Amino acid sequence: MRCVRLVPLALVLLAVPAFAQEKKDVDPKSLVGKPAPDITLPATQVEKVLPNKADKKTISLKDFEGKKNVVLFFYPKAMTKGCTIESCGFRDVTDDFAKLDTVVIGISTDKLDAQTMFTEKEKLNFPLIADPDKKATESYGALGKSGFANRYTYVIDKKGVVRQVYTTVSPTDHPKEVLNYVKENLAK
Repeated sequence: MRCVRLVPLALVLLAVPAFAQEKKDVDPKSLVGKPAPDITLPATQVEKVLPNKADKKTISLKDFEGKKNVVLFFYPKAMTKGCTIESCGFRDVTDDFAKLDTVVIGISTDKLDAQTMFTEKEKLNFPLIADPDKKATESYGALGKSGFANRYTYVIDKKGVVRQVYTTVSPTDHPKEVLNYVKENLAK
């Protein structure tokens, strides 16, 4: 009788892995040359990058395909020192990116109200996407073990293809580093 109970249990245990969905970690660098995972999430200042859709409250990367390159930078937490330095650095060169048909978009796992406060406090001139469910951050392989986004940046061309990924970022120098990459590789 005891063996009869163990056999069905053993069969169940063997069958579970076949049906269970394992979470697969995405290697950010593996995205280079591939279509960028789409994002459609709430964002601040949508009108800054989509002036024709000023009433829109979300951003989708599909909105830029065929029109603009996208610099999508992930940062850990709004209103913290490194994130402020990096975001303000991007703020200061946003016009230079615009001349290269490129929009800058920040994203973190913060809620939209924190993104709005950060935008207003630092006078940011580009949208910040709110990803509190962390799904977009996971799809880019940017979710850190702490539950916050890693400081990673993805450069996406007008076709929606990831062209460059930065996983080692100096908040102070990074915005100009990315600007130089866009100038050298994606300028008209």
